[in-house]
Amino acid sequence: MIDKNFCLSSYMAFRYIERDDMDFSADITHRPIVRIPSSEKTIVHNSSDTDRAIQNVFNNLQNEKLGLLLSGGMDSATLASYMKGKDAYTFRFLGGTFQKEELQRAEHFAAYNKMNLHYVDIDWEKIPSILGVVMQSKGAPVHSIEPQLYLAAKQAQKDGITRLIIGDGSDYVFGGMDKLLSRDWNYSDWKNRFIYLDPALVLIQPEDIDYLFKRYSHGKDEINWLQMMDEVATEESYSSYENAFYAADIPYTDPYDKLLLGEPLDLARIRNGESKYVIRELFHSKYPDIPVPEKLPMPRPVDAYFKDWVGPSRPEFRKDIPMSELTGNQKWQLWCAEQFLNMIDPA
Repeated sequence: MIDKNFCLSSYMAFRYIERDDMDFSADITHRPIVRIPSSEKTIVHNSSDTDRAIQNVFNNLQNEKLGLLLSGGMDSATLASYMKGKDAYTFRFLGGTFQKEELQRAEHFAAYNKMNLHYVDIDWEKIPSILGVVMQSKGAPVHSIEPQLYLAAKQAQKDGITRLIIGDGSDYVFGGMDKLLSRDWNYSDWKNRFIYLDPALVLIQPEDIDYLFKRYSHGKDEINWLQMMDEVATEESYSSYENAFYAADIPYTDPYDKLLLGEPLDLARIRNGESKYVIRELFHSKYPDIPVPEKLPMPRPVDAYFKDWVGPSRPEFRKDIPMSELTGNQKWQLWCAEQFLNMIDPA
């Protein structure tokens, strides 16, 4: 079904097109993600189970030349411990001055595991030149990490890497979204917290996106927010990695996405400062003398990139958008949506 207004609203609110049967135009079809069925995942209960399951994933990849997307965080550092002597790829922005501490931690974990560290240098000039590739592949505007993931994948390909290893799924399997998990939410508060950018704030013809929240609602002002996180937030995140590597034509494996926690998350532990407590324990077993690094988002200096951007000019967007109140990531969504519309329907 062709419904540009719905697709724009869905992208603004959720950063992906939530309905598989919806497209921006008849000339381009958005490509939904194909997820690993739960029946094919390994159930784990603790860090020892998780250790064995991850090792088994790597045992099945022995014929591949592997590369790891390595940040300074706990998830990729844990995976690095299974990849001693392999290649690692770390993003470096603004000459290495952006999130310098995170970069230094990645360098430390690479050296600790005797990995061959490659820097993926990203500057703004590279982004627009390959944006069309990842948008065409997805059939939709993209997340701000997708162009840089694509560039990392192409660099790894040139180095002979046949499969990239990532650690994105840990947040969703083991309870890493600590801000979303920090409290029990009612319907209205959850809706206000979960939406990335309110379509009514930026679009001339916003579509109702309340339908998705109603799908998880029960009782008066109550919502199964944990289920919505598990199904909607994961879809958005995984689709960004899947699309970037699909566009680059290189396979990838996320060992965490192959796992299922055998019991409900211990929200009390998470709310007491132990997000991803199973992975924390596994990290400590791999690096007993190194403090667990706290999570930082994948680096992308969108605040600097869009500091002086005045906003979109296409007729689909409002003229009174409060640009000074938007974050860099929200400005990216507006900018990227306009670039996509220009690609499929030059105004």
